[in-house]
Amino acid sequence: MGFQAIPALDVNRHLIGVPGGRAALATPALVVELDVLKRNIASMAKRCADAGIALRPHAKSHKCASIAKLQRAAGAVGFCCAKLGEAEALTAAGVSDILLTSPVVADQALARLSRLNAAAEGLMVVVDAPEMVAKLGAAARASGKTLGVVVDLDIGLHRTGIAPDRAADLAVAVAGEEGLTFEGLQAYAGHLMHLGDAAERATKSKAALAMMAGVRDELTRRNLPPKIMSGGGTGTVDIDPAFGVLTELQGGSYVFMDREYNDVWTKADAKPPFETSLFVQTTVISAALPQLCTTDAGLKSFATDAGPPVLAKGAGPSASYFFFGDEQGGVLAGEAADRPALGAVLSCVVPHCDPTVNLYDAIHVVEGDTLVDIWPVEARGRGF
Repeated sequence: MGFQAIPALDVNRHLIGVPGGRAALATPALVVELDVLKRNIASMAKRCADAGIALRPHAKSHKCASIAKLQRAAGAVGFCCAKLGEAEALTAAGVSDILLTSPVVADQALARLSRLNAAAEGLMVVVDAPEMVAKLGAAARASGKTLGVVVDLDIGLHRTGIAPDRAADLAVAVAGEEGLTFEGLQAYAGHLMHLGDAAERATKSKAALAMMAGVRDELTRRNLPPKIMSGGGTGTVDIDPAFGVLTELQGGSYVFMDREYNDVWTKADAKPPFETSLFVQTTVISAALPQLCTTDAGLKSFATDAGPPVLAKGAGPSASYFFFGDEQGGVLAGEAADRPALGAVLSCVVPHCDPTVNLYDAIHVVEGDTLVDIWPVEARGRGF
């Protein structure tokens, strides 16, 4: 019998429950601090409850059924998935009440949507084009179940969504299509989430949501009031609920927090509303020079769209991380005493959590220095 590689989910499984097991992980490893994760989940749930708004967190951030189930237990009414493949994977893992936040258009995707609707509880999908209404209706009828449809509005991002002045007619068409039910409106101002000036973020978010409110009011005049008004994100969690437009919040990155979102607040000398729970753990594999060392986490270990990660643990204050190749990262220290030693274990705050999680098969769950569980990332790579 030939050599059998250890499955990715099992490489570190022998360390579960072992004191000090966190430091012994095979690296690079994606690590989540369970106590911080739970605090973030509880904090968001309380924020929404206090504001009288429901929470439908975006699973594209974690892609993990275990985290979704923690969010559900804390009061989430359902979940968002960016792609059909994510929804398929999470439905198979026992997650229900999913809103697909990107349009489903291609024939092969519509066939899959039909199969998913037959199996899933509470599935909804967005639409932003009148010509897709009949196709979605056909997919719903083929599934043997009605399909909930949410009209996606463009409130300034211009990525998806119909212009607000055309949205009411689209909603009427959805409501009149056999097999479909009109559920409400979605609007995501993603272009505002990382604005560092809090006043600017608030002013522009209020203006964007006013467009959504206008469509709601027009539909109410047409006797087709939206049941849900879904949108928002982590960057406007402390802004949007007060405007009274949204009935549910779609924030996702709050469970982890990354450098990009932390910067929204820290660059303005404010405290982020949630704590960092997610890290990539890496090991120093070469340290031949006084102020430079090399780790085993390079370009393949992080999403690189937002620059390098931030060293959180394991190096002195003058040390910083830089990409040193596909497989390696570099740590350069201003002071030799701050350079990590050979074999040292470092923790890095990821630049952008969503696409970084997508690089890993597993999330290593730790409490203090102990590995307590390993969660599969069921929707990893399901970008289709």
